[in-house]
Amino acid sequence: MTRGAHERVLLEAAFVLHQHPYRDSSRILELLTRHHGRRTVFSRGTHRPGSPLTAVLQPFSRVLVSWSARGEAGTLIHAEFDGAPTSLHASRLMSGFYLNELLIRLLPRHDPQTDVFDLYAATLEALRSQRDEGVVLRVFEKRLLEIAGYGLSLTHDVRSGVPVDATRTYRFLPDEGPVEWAPGVAEGHFLVTGATLLALAAESLDEPTVRHEARRILRMSLDRCLEGRGLRSRDVMTAMRRAAPASSSAAGTTSAAEPDAAGS
Repeated sequence: MTRGAHERVLLEAAFVLHQHPYRDSSRILELLTRHHGRRTVFSRGTHRPGSPLTAVLQPFSRVLVSWSARGEAGTLIHAEFDGAPTSLHASRLMSGFYLNELLIRLLPRHDPQTDVFDLYAATLEALRSQRDEGVVLRVFEKRLLEIAGYGLSLTHDVRSGVPVDATRTYRFLPDEGPVEWAPGVAEGHFLVTGATLLALAAESLDEPTVRHEARRILRMSLDRCLEGRGLRSRDVMTAMRRAAPASSSAAGTTSAAEPDAAGS
């Protein structure tokens, strides 16, 4: 949008990625919209007693929003649910917040990416299902990297061009991809099996060992895109996992923390 030009958008499909207070009863919203990309809008009076917007502008529910803007940020005019209101089970909220934080960090504002919107919507649906949480997140990370132009090379040795062999071992170079490992060669990159590389390429991540190695590949690749900026959701999930064994042990139970969740 040209600086100074007036924009008015009506009933655009969106998700609330984040919100924080603005003055007494207003909020600044970070939205993921289907046709207008990531947008920042001011929602005035959202947290006034009796405001119907309070219940609508919650994370993980698809909404229809209308706003007007003159410049970078807009002012919310209207919001309503796009279908039935939905949320995530408490056990999967941190994974949802992880998705939101990744999108805020990686997506530029005002860059329409319908593929990202559809991927996010489908991933929320998968998190509401009985699908393995770690598998859902790894597939999201892989596809997000592809859409953002940072797709991983997984099926061929990036130096020789030879197809990856499931029975061989490879060094994974975050800036390039897999290079077949020769015994005695150590260059500071972790080793991964060809079977994992091919499984990640095919998004077939049911085996725990494959999923664990895939998580490391994707984390390194995402960290490169984040340019050293940490993710708060990762830190929170790590702290929760560290606390879980102690509480579970005191209660005489086994921790149910998912080691592959929330990208940690």
